[in-house]
Amino acid sequence: MEPPVLAQTYAAALPELSVPWPADAPPDPELVWLNEELARELGYDPELLRSPEGIALLTGRGVETTAQAYAGHQFGQPNPQLGDGRAVLLGDLVDTRGRRRDLHLKGSGPTPFARSGDGRAPLGPMLREAVVGEFLHAAGVPTTRALAVLSTGERIAPRQGVTPEPGAILVRVAASHLRVGTFEYAAWNLGPDAVRGLVDHAIERHHPEATSPLDLLEAVMNAQAELLAQWMLLGFVHGVMNTDNMTISGEGIDYGPCAFLDVHRRGAVFSSIDRGGRYAYGSQPGIGLWNLSRFAETLLPVLDEEDPNAAVEQATAVLEGYVTRYREAFGRGLAVKLGLPAPAGDELGDELFALLEEQQVDHTRFFRALAEGEAAALFADPAPFRAWHERPRGSGGGDIAPDANPVVIPRNVHLDSALRAAHLGDLEPVLALLEAVSSPFEHPAEHAHLEGPGEGGEDFLTFCGT
Repeated sequence: MEPPVLAQTYAAALPELSVPWPADAPPDPELVWLNEELARELGYDPELLRSPEGIALLTGRGVETTAQAYAGHQFGQPNPQLGDGRAVLLGDLVDTRGRRRDLHLKGSGPTPFARSGDGRAPLGPMLREAVVGEFLHAAGVPTTRALAVLSTGERIAPRQGVTPEPGAILVRVAASHLRVGTFEYAAWNLGPDAVRGLVDHAIERHHPEATSPLDLLEAVMNAQAELLAQWMLLGFVHGVMNTDNMTISGEGIDYGPCAFLDVHRRGAVFSSIDRGGRYAYGSQPGIGLWNLSRFAETLLPVLDEEDPNAAVEQATAVLEGYVTRYREAFGRGLAVKLGLPAPAGDELGDELFALLEEQQVDHTRFFRALAEGEAAALFADPAPFRAWHERPRGSGGGDIAPDANPVVIPRNVHLDSALRAAHLGDLEPVLALLEAVSSPFEHPAEHAHLEGPGEGGEDFLTFCGT
């Protein structure tokens, strides 16, 4: 099998939005985990990637790499220059299904966008991103994925405490790394011509059905509404929904201090850096609209060059469709989870989630138990659930597809335990978790201990290392 040809399509099309920059050579790189299924999908022989030649490729040796510029609103505050501070784009390729995809290295050393950082990444967060990406992919959610995680053979500054952590590199695969923050950088620093070029590139790469900047806004809005609905239905909390973490393709990206609900809680916050709860579980759909509004602002100068007010009116008209699109996506997804023949109405879903929160029911276990006819046992007072379940279109039970509701998710306690073991040199727990979440609808006996929430999950905090 001839390996695919890597290109720098983005840098060639928009050179002002990235800079050539070499990845640092890690002192002693070793493969920790290789995603063989994804490797083959990309056109790589897994055995090649395990060889010295492959390790060299996966660490950026002998390849012309670039660091991308972007800006962003971080926790609501604008930052005009962020960019790939500890990452480089290895290149893009056309995979075996004809899709152009990016290969990106995280933890590959400082770049001009490093903002005084050392450019390194710890092993635990790189493995976290790999686990979360594989689960979301297996659950049918658009997401970036890890091709590989490598240890670098060095110890790096810790995120907490004083004990150095093992360094690592994540090789990430994405439809692209175009972000809302990329458009913000172009709008704030380069002007309308750069925004036009970015619009054209984004349309060609991701939304070829679009014929104008306004069409692009609508396409991105629709993709993000679908994505947010799937996150909410799975009980996923991204943790840092800054505009630089929202893609134009509609994939989820940058799973830093993310987590999953155990007990259903609208206000659940697991990120140690989200002290104000801006990105709480229940706030995510609204934050999606807020981010899309920032995206729309970058497009205003190219929507109507003659009349700024008309540009605002056009963008506003598109964004006013977001809530409807989100609720439609949520209703379709909930119907699948409940085994209904038609989309679930807003009232049905809202009442269900309120009931789960009121009685502190585990989000994932509820949907599995519903499919197995055992949901009532999860409620301290089952009467309200039975009343909800007996309403028209409120029942489902035996009609629920076996791949509608996962058995195993990356439970916070189990994932944290596995990452702690990896930090100490024991990779078996995280490899077992990767295997389990890659087939999340199955019940193998060897993964039974991963199905429940574990002890202490409600007080769980994640720390940003990605």
